[in-house]
Amino acid sequence: MSKVNLNRIKSVLAEKNRNGKDLASHLGKTETTVSRWCTNEIQPSIETLYEISKYLKIDIRELLVSTK
Repeated sequence: MSKVNLNRIKSVLAEKNRNGKDLASHLGKTETTVSRWCTNEIQPSIETLYEISKYLKIDIRELLVSTK
């Protein structure tokens, strides 16, 4: 089964001129964990998505790939 992209964390970080290292530091997570989120290898919890959206000052829905 091929990997399905469920989140847009990597894209949004680029749009906001932020990087995974800063996000990891802000959330108290490892850079490896954030990297795995960015490659859709694993997914953050809903609570973590909420914290990411607050950090990036965006609506949480912008972090998810649309199902339309």
